[in-house]
Amino acid sequence: MIQGNHDAAIPKGCPLDQVFRLLSGEWTTHILWVLSNNGPTRHGELRRLVDGISSKVLTDRLRMLEAEGIVFRDYEPTVPPKVTYGLTEQGTELDQALRAIEDVAKHWQ
Repeated sequence: MIQGNHDAAIPKGCPLDQVFRLLSGEWTTHILWVLSNNGPTRHGELRRLVDGISSKVLTDRLRMLEAEGIVFRDYEPTVPPKVTYGLTEQGTELDQALRAIEDVAKHWQ
């Protein structure tokens, strides 16, 4: 279930509300799109692929998506540390829905 630090009083009844509130954060869909198209990606490469995002915002969004169970974080204590992010099973399920929305967006362009 999507928890996040969004409005505490999310109206019940429309299950899409929770998902769209999660996705409405700046850069969130772009990050998910990059992870979907590239598979597990190291933090530095992800920052390059999400052109224009600051390191702080990327880290904040990744932490939020990880807390929601949509993205996994793999940390290897090497020098320098190797941190890789990718879609979880739940993230892959969400990706299927986002691909359908992407098809609509491309059709509308």
